[in-house]
Amino acid sequence: MTRTNSCSRKDYQIIPNPRLSAINVLGSVPAMVRRYALTEAQFLLGILRHNRLIDIFTECTCYSLESPFRTFMPGIGEVETSEVYIGMSMRGRHLVFPIQARGPEDHIGILQVERDLAVCASKFPTLICCPIGAQRVADDLIALFEFVLTDGEVSIKDERHYCLVHDDDLIDERTEW
Repeated sequence: MTRTNSCSRKDYQIIPNPRLSAINVLGSVPAMVRRYALTEAQFLLGILRHNRLIDIFTECTCYSLESPFRTFMPGIGEVETSEVYIGMSMRGRHLVFPIQARGPEDHIGILQVERDLAVCASKFPTLICCPIGAQRVADDLIALFEFVLTDGEVSIKDERHYCLVHDDDLIDERTEW
């Protein structure tokens, strides 16, 4: 993580680790989405949705609930999250995944993640909150982060990179039956 010149922890920005290897995923974004997405965030959210990257990353069955998700929080004001997913783990636990989506020129900030945690505690108190950050690093390279609150501070629990590849570039890892 890097931060701005201020000494405040809230100024930290999340930067994808350039040395992290990428997991190849068969790219499934419809050409219509690629062509007509109006914003970088819209395009990235389309990539996440059509490639089921939130399901793959969290190892849960996930469903998009709302995009964008806007709400008013007392003491904070209006809070906007790029998208909210609801999911169920393999053990039957119900989770909420607030997603912060950013393009290559923008970064996810700790303050945004803290606000997502506050929204989840207020709006989804019975669900386990797992904030996710998504950043499009390059054309077909997506970095995903899972955040956790530890001792009152947000930290990165997991970071993985996914490379969207064409069918010809996907390595067939099946063994002989």
